[in-house]
Amino acid sequence: MNSIQRLSLTRRVKILSSDGSCVRHFCGNVVKDEGDWSYSPEWWDPHDGGHTVSRSTSVKGNGVVSVVAHPSSLPSRDSWAETERWLEKRYMEIVPRDEEKNGKFQILGYQWRSLRFNDDTRQSTVKVMAACRAFQPSSIFYMQQPHCLAVPYLKSMVSVGLTSLAASKFDMKSVAIGKKQMRILCIGHGGGSLPLFLANHILGAVIDIVEIDPVVISESVRAMGFPAFSVVNTETGKRALPSPGVIDQVMWRGIHERLFLYESEAKEFILKNRNHTYDMVFMDAYDGADVFPHSLWDSNSVFMKTLSERLHREHGTLVVNLHSDADISGIDRSNEEGVTTGKYVRKVGKAYKKGLMENERNGMVFACEVPWLCNVSLVVSRGMRSEGRYKDRTMRDLVKSSLEVDRILRLPFSCLDYLKTGLAVI
Repeated sequence: MNSIQRLSLTRRVKILSSDGSCVRHFCGNVVKDEGDWSYSPEWWDPHDGGHTVSRSTSVKGNGVVSVVAHPSSLPSRDSWAETERWLEKRYMEIVPRDEEKNGKFQILGYQWRSLRFNDDTRQSTVKVMAACRAFQPSSIFYMQQPHCLAVPYLKSMVSVGLTSLAASKFDMKSVAIGKKQMRILCIGHGGGSLPLFLANHILGAVIDIVEIDPVVISESVRAMGFPAFSVVNTETGKRALPSPGVIDQVMWRGIHERLFLYESEAKEFILKNRNHTYDMVFMDAYDGADVFPHSLWDSNSVFMKTLSERLHREHGTLVVNLHSDADISGIDRSNEEGVTTGKYVRKVGKAYKKGLMENERNGMVFACEVPWLCNVSLVVSRGMRSEGRYKDRTMRDLVKSSLEVDRILRLPFSCLDYLKTGLAVI
């Protein structure tokens, strides 16, 4: 019997078009997706090498680590004044009696910044704002834009992950407004746009981030505007900075307190932190050769056993970014029996199914194609069911839950768009 079963959310599904609107409307409010794929030529143009901001050599197998900058067309200049007023308001909340009048800010511009391994692999791309105090032009600081996900596979991971969690009867509304806490683990950091996006949109999210390479951590903070206060001293388990600076508080108060960035191997971290139970785990970990380590999906490993113990028993959800090994360009998507995953994705999916769900009553493992890129989001959900007569209900739950996530979180992109690109149950 074939271990992969294709499920279609709609009778006829088309790959998303980058010509579509990147503006969404919520109760009269307009939300523009500054990370829409239509803007990707600004930072993915093969004929434009960009400006190298920094360049270092990794001692953790990632080769040459560099950050390359490209101009960003958004936000437009006519909106900069509003952001300056926002910074000034935040500053006055933190320093209400500013006798030196340092509370005036000036936006200098916006850039795309890409983290690269060996000048080839675009490991991560973020949008960064550069600003300074109006009376201190040399006091330049960088703020990564927490509402922007530039790469489609990150949007796919967020969409399928949160939708699966919501379909598992998880109280998304309460965690969204901070009434309840949601624990998330991100394995692999890159520029940090994924954990920053989650913390920005989910007020109850407390996020542990594990990154093996200190160079990646350093560049994400120094050159890509990730919150410095999030960095944790692995030896002491305490923040590397005893307290955030004034500018850090202006930019990140309310967000950086819920981010914890550790320099550690995933196995060591999860073995050491046995008291944590995670509602969600995101895994996006590739080395300098663009390879996903087998140690992270070995079903018989200590890491897998410990991960199984740390993932919430009732609704725990794991999302893994994988390179697709199937040629999907010529697939007729009107055929519901079509299989869109190759042997590698199936093998990894089966490994997680064995390691995380072998003794579970419920559970579902599925792979979802990422538009425009040769990537797949693999989901392991302990709270969903897909066997027998529950199949149709599962599909209805996914559609319903994606709309619920959209309504609650008001993301700049539709979760449903990243579900209907192609789905295969493993």
